[in-house]
Amino acid sequence: MSSMLSPGDKAADPKVIVALDFDHLSALDALIDQLEPGSCRLKVGKELFTTFGPPVVERLIQKGFDVFLDLKFHDIPNTTAQAVRAAARMGVWMVNVHASGGRAMMSRCREVLAGESYQPLLIAVTVLTSLSASEVSEIGYPGTPDDVVSHLARLAQDSGMDGVVCSAREAERLKAERGARFCLVTPGIRPVGSATNDQVRVVTPVDALRQGSHYLVIGRPITQSKEPAAVLAEINRQIQLMC
Repeated sequence: MSSMLSPGDKAADPKVIVALDFDHLSALDALIDQLEPGSCRLKVGKELFTTFGPPVVERLIQKGFDVFLDLKFHDIPNTTAQAVRAAARMGVWMVNVHASGGRAMMSRCREVLAGESYQPLLIAVTVLTSLSASEVSEIGYPGTPDDVVSHLARLAQDSGMDGVVCSAREAERLKAERGARFCLVTPGIRPVGSATNDQVRVVTPVDALRQGSHYLVIGRPITQSKEPAAVLAEINRQIQLMC
């Protein structure tokens, strides 16, 4: 496990990870200026990172935010491990790879991080929450999405990952199979009344935590709101009520 807070720790451990899907720094800054580091973590994905590179990550860390670098590395073992090492040296809180990259790739990433003084949480992507059952079948995976996720989560844990990205609908099963300290990061989270957009397997924040999720990735319901801080505060209020 990384040196950061483990999923079981309570203090200073916000559960919401705000997905920053921006292509202009002015829009990003306008949002960040309304949020407090203690109220959430931030997710930097492919669009933001490809547009602005490592400096945008450094910018957010300097403002006091924990950053989840969501680039879903998937390549030969050494290439992926070097990318994970670069992320660790950037100071990110969490970084991810694709579980479908296989045992050797994931194990190599863990080995490389073990030699670093700072170790972010290292998690693996199972099945994207945008994929329906028919699309999972079309790709060529046998069984249901739940079965595929369960198989990949076991492989990830056996390969030294701290946890996985999965749908909250799969969290209860994975918690039972992999244990309470195996970190479950769940995108596709939508507060009651929010549009589902391009997500298929969606769950509300409170239901996601009840089902076993540790961290909730929420983007557009917060970032496209007229009052993002108020939306985040209400989500956090609901989370506190259930704790």
